[in-house]
Amino acid sequence: MRNTLVLIFFVLGTLFSSVQAQDATEFFTKADAFFSAHVRGGRVDYQTIKKDPTSLNALLGLAKGITVSKADAKKYQAFWINAYNLSVIKGIVDNYPIKSPLDKAGFFDKTTYNVGGKDITLNDIEHKLLRANFPKEARFHFVLVCAGLGCPPIISNAYMPNTLDAQLEKQTVKALNNPNFIRVKGKKVQLSQLFEWYKGDFTQGGKSQIDYVNQYRKEKLDAKAKVSYYAYDWTLNKTK
Repeated sequence: MRNTLVLIFFVLGTLFSSVQAQDATEFFTKADAFFSAHVRGGRVDYQTIKKDPTSLNALLGLAKGITVSKADAKKYQAFWINAYNLSVIKGIVDNYPIKSPLDKAGFFDKTTYNVGGKDITLNDIEHKLLRANFPKEARFHFVLVCAGLGCPPIISNAYMPNTLDAQLEKQTVKALNNPNFIRVKGKKVQLSQLFEWYKGDFTQGGKSQIDYVNQYRKEKLDAKAKVSYYAYDWTLNKTK
């Protein structure tokens, strides 16, 4: 009897793992199609999604039942990056028309989304599930898109486990070589407020923020450049 029970639990566990893997694969595939259909030039077509939120709601419904393990770091990170960006879009669509995510009180720290079997806020995803678990990965800041124009632009693809590192690298390089994002005037450099808010993420190992930026810059910044921060633009990143 005991051996029979062990076998039953083993079979059930195997089936559950198989279903989970299928659901995750389906999530990534459908998320990729969704971003491709509704993101153009780093902006989101919220108006069209508002008219028919079926695909967005189906995606987030699928994400409710998916469990990802930190042991599979790339899959875990890719899932939660996509979940964050989709949840941001959901938050905007639910309140659309809106001019900025800040126009909705508690947008980042009070509104919850049922993802991965838990009710969580956007801040929970960013700070507790991603940054806290992978503290050395500062490139998260260039792929988590807050719906404001001050944020690095959202891409028209999902982040995928097998291409995640290349995608993180590409978006970081793109942001840090963008003259509107890193503003250089002689020996003065203006950085996004992201660098002010998360200074510790960009100065690990005794490096300066200039050191971090220069890892990805084609035209290196002066190591002694005077650094300041320009105001974040919270204007909604909607398609024109």
